[in-house]
Parts: sequence; C-alpha cells; structure tokens
Amino acid sequence: MKQLVIAIDGPSGAGKGTVARAVAAQLGYRHVDSGAMYRAVGWKALRDGVPLDSDDGVAALAERSIIDVTPPLITIDGSDVTRAIRTPEIDRAAAAVARLPKVRAVLVERQRECGTQGAIVMEGRDIGTVVFPNADVKIYLDASPDERARRRAADPAHSGGPTAVADVATLLRTRDAIDRTRTASPLYAAKDAVVIDTTGKSVDEVVREVISVIRPYLRSL
Repeated sequence: MKQLVIAIDGPSGAGKGTVARAVAAQLGYRHVDSGAMYRAVGWKALRDGVPLDSDDGVAALAERSIIDVTPPLITIDGSDVTRAIRTPEIDRAAAAVARLPKVRAVLVERQRECGTQGAIVMEGRDIGTVVFPNADVKIYLDASPDERARRRAADPAHSGGPTAVADVATLLRTRDAIDRTRTASPLYAAKDAVVIDTTGKSVDEVVREVISVIRPYLRSL
C-alpha cells in the first residue's frame, strides 16, 4: 500500500519543526528536517574552511559528505552535530549555503531519496514546491512576525541565550528576505498547499489542524 508523502513548509519560527515531528509520531511516519542538511553542510564548511559563498566548493563538500538526519541525531561524516548546528552562527551559515544553486541541487536529490518509499513527513522551505511538487499533502505554516520572534527569542538553541525579541525580529526579517528572494528555490506557499496561521495557537492545536487536513488522504489509500 502506498504511504503518504507529506510536505510541511514555512518560515523560521512558524512552528514547522515541532509540528512536523509531532505529526510524524502520530502517523508512525519518518520525520525529516531538510533544513538540518543545510545546517550540517554549513557547519562542515566552516570547520573545513570552505568559503560559504563558494557554490562549487560547498557543493563538492555536500556531494562527498555522508549526512544522516534520522532522529534523534544529526550526523555528518560520523560527527554528531545535533546540538552544534542549532546556534546563531550556524543559522547564518545555513542561510548562506542554502542560497547556492549547486548546493541545493545536491541536497534536494538527497531529500528526494528519503521520500522514495513514502510514509514521510518532511519539513523545510521548498518541500512542496521543489523537492516534492507532487506530494500527497502540502501544508504551509506561518505566523505573525511578532509571534515568530517571540518563539525564537524563547528558544536558547537558536538565540544563543537571553535575547531581546526586537533583536530576533531583525534577524528574522533578514532571513526572510534571503529565503524569499534567492534565485534557487525561494520560499513561498505552493498553490495547492493548505496554509495554516499558527499565531496564538498551541502546538497541540496546530497538530490537530494538520492531522485533520491529512486524514481524508489516509482514508483514500
């Protein structure tokens, strides 16, 4: 029986990581954080001294690297980078390498390989538009800029410690501009995606809403 490919996209702080993990757990599906691949490559590029604006250099690094994003660990060439890639420095590195077309081509192919058997919930910024344009279910999560900034400021893994919401909001505006204007796979909601505003909603509320979107597709299998 065919299993679903579920794409969950959205900007930073919209809640897609937490929601995607919870939805995958409820369905018994594999959860894949595509952004972790870019983070891992950014981490390794910094460690190896590869310029983050070198499309050829970073793409070659990504091509030869063994990346495993199977929860609960994220590894690259055997190094556990689960915690190391959740820092403001790697936020910036991931944004830099994610705008490189050759790097995206390498990692998109890796992401597609993850979904060949279905039964997967993949989160990112271009899953429903580029990685799996024919995904069975496409969800786009969003939230108000203020809400997203508050969430990120409260997350020490991303903020690096106590951080003013206004400072985080500035960083998010910069990241949004990069994501939405890059040539390769810009961030936007797929035309056939269900858009869910998570502002003011608990994780459980959003998960229930997402599951309600998915449920009819499960019945049709």
